[in-house]
Amino acid sequence: MTQHPQTTDATPTQQDLDTISLQLGRPVRDVVEIGARCVCGNPLVATTAPRLSNGIPFPTTFYLTHPVLTAAVSRLEADGVMAEMSERLEQDEQLASAYRGAHEAYLRERDRIGEVSGVGEVTEIRGISAGGMPERVKCLHVLVGHSLAAGPGVNPLGDEALERISEWWTKDTCRCEGAWDPEAPVPARDLSRHVKRLERLRAQTVAAVDCGTNSIRLLVARAAEDGDAGSGGQFEELAREMRVVRLGEGVDATGQFAPAALERTFAAAEEYAAEIQRLHAGRVRFVATSASRDVSNREVFVEGIRERLGVEPEVISGQEEAALSFAGAVSVLDATDWGPEDQVLVVDIGGGSTEFVVGTVTGPEGPQVRASISVDMGCVRFTERHLTEDPPTAEQIGAATADIESILDRVEQSVPLDGVRAVVGVAGSVTTVTAAALELEAYEPDRIHGAQLELARVDETARSLLAATRAERAELPFMHPGRVDVIGAGALIWTTLLQRVHRATGAGVTTALTSEHDILDGIALSILP
Repeated sequence: MTQHPQTTDATPTQQDLDTISLQLGRPVRDVVEIGARCVCGNPLVATTAPRLSNGIPFPTTFYLTHPVLTAAVSRLEADGVMAEMSERLEQDEQLASAYRGAHEAYLRERDRIGEVSGVGEVTEIRGISAGGMPERVKCLHVLVGHSLAAGPGVNPLGDEALERISEWWTKDTCRCEGAWDPEAPVPARDLSRHVKRLERLRAQTVAAVDCGTNSIRLLVARAAEDGDAGSGGQFEELAREMRVVRLGEGVDATGQFAPAALERTFAAAEEYAAEIQRLHAGRVRFVATSASRDVSNREVFVEGIRERLGVEPEVISGQEEAALSFAGAVSVLDATDWGPEDQVLVVDIGGGSTEFVVGTVTGPEGPQVRASISVDMGCVRFTERHLTEDPPTAEQIGAATADIESILDRVEQSVPLDGVRAVVGVAGSVTTVTAAALELEAYEPDRIHGAQLELARVDETARSLLAATRAERAELPFMHPGRVDVIGAGALIWTTLLQRVHRATGAGVTTALTSEHDILDGIALSILP
C-alpha cells in the first residue's frame, strides 16, 4: 500500500479526505481536522463540524475512520463491554467523576471545532456530548475517538478500550496494509463549506517568529478584510506570545549557544508549533538573532527549529531588519499627522543589539527607511559586561553609560538624529520601562501601546529600576521574570539615548512613544497575501 506522507498536522489535506472516503466506502463530509493519525500518517479519526453542511446538528465530533481500528472496537461492543462499563460507573465514584470530566472536555473541544469551522455554537446539542457521556456508555467508537484525539488521561473508558483492543490494534503499529484499496476510485470528494473555509484560512493566515538574544516571540495574523484591529488595520491579530529563553546567554564568552539555552528555545518552539497548527497558519517565517550566524553550534539550532516548525531560521540583512522593524513600529502613529518629509526615529533595544532606524511615515509606498544602523549594545550584553552587582554600583553604571555614549557617537555618524521629530521605542526593555513609568498593576499592552512619556519621567523611572535589587524588581506586578536581571541595563540604554536625541534636536524632542508593534509585526506583514 502507498503510505500517506508522514505528518502530525491536524489540518486535512485533499489526500486525507480521499483516504477517509476510501476507508469509509462513502464520500467524507464536513471534516474540520484529523483528530489522530496512524504512525504512517494515514487518518485514524476525523474531527467533524458540530453542524453538517446540510444543516443537521452532529454531536459525534470524533469519528473513527480506520477499518481495522473500527472493527477492533466493534468486537468489544459485541462482547458486552459497554454494559459492564455502565455498571461500573454506577459503583465507582472516582471513575464516574473522571468520566464526567471527559464529558466536559469533549464539549470544550467541540466548541473549539465549532469556532474553527465557522459554525459557532449549535444550540440543539448544547450540553450534549456523545457516546453516552456523562452517565452511561452507548458507543465505544466515540470514546476511543475522543481518547485518540485528546491523548491519554482525558477519557478513562476510551483509554481502557484502547488497552483492551491491543490484541488487534495498537497506536505504535501500522495496520493500513490491506485495510482498504488505495487504487480504488475515490468516492465524490468532500466539498463542504467547512473544508473550503479551512483552505481559505490557511491561505490568509501567517505566523511570524522573532527569535532574539533574550526572547522568542510569535504572532499569528490573518489578512484584514474590513479594517480589523491589528497593525495599522492591515491584519487581524489571532495570537501574540512571548517566552524569555535567553538564547544568547554566555555567547559573548563562549562563542556558542549553551545547551540549556537551546533547550529553552526548543521548548518554546514546540509550544508555538501547536499554536500555529491550531490557528491554521499556512505560512511561517522565522527570523533569528544575528548571533545564530556566527556561533559554532549553529547547525544544532537550525536543525532543532526546522524539526519543530518546518522552516529554517533566517538571519536577515541589517537593511531588511531595519525596514521590518520600522514598518511595524510606526503603525502606532496616526499617518494623518505626518508629512512626507517628517522623520521618525525607531529604536529597538534587544538582548544583544540595538537597532536605530530613521525614516518617514507617509508616502506613495508607505513607511520608508532613510538610514539605519545596528550596534552591539543590548540589555543582556551590557548586564554581563558592566552591571554585575546587585544592585549595580555607581562605578558600574558610569562605565556602562560611557560605553553607551561611545556607541552613540558611532550611531550619529550613520543615522542623523538632529532632524527627527519623534522617537518610537519598541521591544521588552522599552515596554517594561513604560509599564513602570505608568505604575501599572499588571502588564497591560493596550495601555503601554501608544503611551507618550516625558523624557524626564523616563529618566526617573530608569534610575529607579537601576537602583532596585533583583528581588525588588521581581516584586513589580508588570515585570516579566525573564527581564528581572537585565531591565536595569535596558533602562539605562533607553534613557541615555533619549537624552542624546534631546540634545541633538536642540531640545526639540521632549517625549518618547512606546509601540507594542515592532519587527514581529513587520515579519507578519512581509508574508501576508
